[in-house]
Amino acid sequence: MITLTKESGPADLDGVTHLSIGVSWDPTSGSSGGVMGMLRRKSGTDLDLIAIALHDSDPVRLAGLDSLDPIGNGSLLHSGDNQTGHGDGDDETVTVEFAKIPPHITSIVFVAAAYKKGSSFQKARNISFKVYDATGGSSQQVADIWPSMLTTDNACAVAKAVRVGPVWKLEVINVTGKIKQGDELGLMRFAVSK
Repeated sequence: MITLTKESGPADLDGVTHLSIGVSWDPTSGSSGGVMGMLRRKSGTDLDLIAIALHDSDPVRLAGLDSLDPIGNGSLLHSGDNQTGHGDGDDETVTVEFAKIPPHITSIVFVAAAYKKGSSFQKARNISFKVYDATGGSSQQVADIWPSMLTTDNACAVAKAVRVGPVWKLEVINVTGKIKQGDELGLMRFAVSK
């Protein structure tokens, strides 16, 4: 079993064949109360979990948004878009099967973003990223990452998996930043900078 914290640095994933990262959040009214606040809570807010696969420093595949199986072999799978944050448990997940990741992919950066116009971290509460060791079909949580509630940013680089020879290492990043909503290239540049 691995235990991950930002302070402990990269964790060796030797023996971990499947890894899942999930994001969950609760909708809030933002700064509005009354009827408008109630309507905003009911409609929710849309955060997106995105995994960007890199070859060296070049993004080559993106799991999330409208791409659920970008490599085409099930090695990097996105659960689909939750546009409200309603419901229990993880609202969106990305699962990695390391043995199937093509050898030219050297790292994978996991980013959560208020990507679509009108969505915002400020319209969400209790944002949490969970990392699971999903080896052998079970799912054991190994990290719980909470971004700062003080941020006015709209993106968070959650974690980064890096190939080191035949072994993968995972490091918690938990760094926020700003991207232009709907700007896929800006999202990829943000991921590459982490």
